[in-house]
Amino acid sequence: MTQEERLDFLLCRLLAEREEYAGIQRPRSLAEKRRLLRSLLNVRLPVEAGEEFLAVQDAYLREETRRKGVTPLESLAPARPGLYLWQGDITTLAVDAIVNAANSRLLGCFVPCHGCIDNAIHTFAGVQLRLACARLMARQGHEEPAGRAKITPAFNLPCRYVLHTVGPVAGRQPTRRDEETLAACYRACLALAARNGLRSLAFCCISTGEFRFPNRRAAEIAVETVQAWQQAHPNQMEVVFNVFKDIDRQIYRRLLQG
Repeated sequence: MTQEERLDFLLCRLLAEREEYAGIQRPRSLAEKRRLLRSLLNVRLPVEAGEEFLAVQDAYLREETRRKGVTPLESLAPARPGLYLWQGDITTLAVDAIVNAANSRLLGCFVPCHGCIDNAIHTFAGVQLRLACARLMARQGHEEPAGRAKITPAFNLPCRYVLHTVGPVAGRQPTRRDEETLAACYRACLALAARNGLRSLAFCCISTGEFRFPNRRAAEIAVETVQAWQQAHPNQMEVVFNVFKDIDRQIYRRLLQG
């Protein structure tokens, strides 16, 4: 199959899954097809998919990632020993694990084509990730509290695992408890990664998006917490601070150069 043939196949299968999709016409342009596929993946419930669907989906997603370009940890220059700063798409980063800023349901973002990191990670990992998260949550029996972490395979991402953590919903004036909860997110992810024998971990800017934690204070907590953990556990974990916005890159650069 060509990449567009895979795309058409996936659209056909997804549109056939629900009766309410019967009136949706497949777009003609490649960009519109891609957008529709992402939308359908975003709203799909965590249910099993057939082997043929998964084989085509996996081939499609991995080719999309290859075209975007994969960044291995070895290609980055450390800002400090064991600490890296990298601006880019976290779904293209080849490390042992990446951190997803999740919501308390831990099922990913259901808003079609939303710009949050939760949406991107679930989109490019594939439908297997939402199902894996749903099974974790079914065993747990309640929503995920803030400040903890769960681990799943990364499926079609170039990393090996995804760590899911729920940050505090802080607004623009975080309380002391919010700050402690955010620090707990970083510690929980580091501890979970270490327990699973991982050696490299990429953090996104937890809570600074939809949860509106102030960017600078969030970065200060991230750097302070990670450095303290590394000092207590020397040579155990290389950490990448992944940023997407220029403002976050500037903040982290100043903190790491200070």
